[in-house]
Amino acid sequence: MSSRFVRACLRQSVDRTPVWFLRQAGRYMPEYMAVRKHHSLLEICRTPEIAAEVTITAAERLGVDAAIIFADLLLPLTPMGLDFEFVNGEGPVVHTPIRSADQIAALRTDRAEELQYVARAIEKVSAHFAAPRPDGDELGIIGFIGAPFTLASYMIEGGGSRNYIEAKKLMYGDRAAWNLLMDKLVTILIPYAKQQVEAGADVIQIFDSWAGALSVSDYREYVLPATTRLVQAVQAMGVPVIYFGVDSASLLPHMKQTGADVLGLDWRIPVDEARTLLGSNVAVQGNLDPITLFAPQDVLKQRTEEILRSNAGQPGHIFNLGHGIVPGTPVENVIAVAEWVKQFQI
Repeated sequence: MSSRFVRACLRQSVDRTPVWFLRQAGRYMPEYMAVRKHHSLLEICRTPEIAAEVTITAAERLGVDAAIIFADLLLPLTPMGLDFEFVNGEGPVVHTPIRSADQIAALRTDRAEELQYVARAIEKVSAHFAAPRPDGDELGIIGFIGAPFTLASYMIEGGGSRNYIEAKKLMYGDRAAWNLLMDKLVTILIPYAKQQVEAGADVIQIFDSWAGALSVSDYREYVLPATTRLVQAVQAMGVPVIYFGVDSASLLPHMKQTGADVLGLDWRIPVDEARTLLGSNVAVQGNLDPITLFAPQDVLKQRTEEILRSNAGQPGHIFNLGHGIVPGTPVENVIAVAEWVKQFQI
């Protein structure tokens, strides 16, 4: 029998709501910071033993129902021929941003094998959690990839952005170049996801972190076709797909058209409103505001139970945050939320 987490992704019956957290292995956790004293972020991602260790440590410490492999969205940029690094205080920096059709034409799509280190880490995590847990359930293993628009935005802007001016200029101004970039990203992301599934990932989450920067019209015209191809190619590998974007409430009905099994919700839309908007034939994941984890525990428990009640016991709900855990978050509060979700009875 598949895990509680996978059954919820497929809208099947579960004994309780499964729970995990976006960025559950991160800088708020002392165990992770101890590893970071000796290794850079990219060293951790590219060393299967260390990536598996931080993934396992977080899942066990928090008592969650799924472990998401420790990796980074931008890893496929390197085999495509685009170097990047993480700069303290700035996040990822792409030193030679993509700004022309010639640069897009030069991007490689034939070196996905160079990303096998992520699959090797998943194999180690999957082997570690192979035995059933005390409650008889298996821990879900989540692999992940970035969505074409979000990866393209980093490649074109050279890092994070507030307004995505360069990305939108290319998107609007050179449709052929934009389509080629979307196609190349899908071409490398499909085998990358396949490596993760073959290594033991039960589910693939596709992060479209910055899709919320788009109007509905732009999302539908420039982003939806490529993303749909990617979602359906991953589903053809035999695993459910979770599709998540931040500030994406206005896009949710259109994101649903990708055919994703689960849509991730940020904290700006209540679960019951999202359910009304989306209908019953898709699962939802979310959606506690990650900053609520800094609140006193009585407030935090109230907000946690509010989300669970708003789902009203419908099948296909995975409890999570509306975005990743931020540095400084009290670990004990994250553990408490996981425990409250497990104890909750509708």
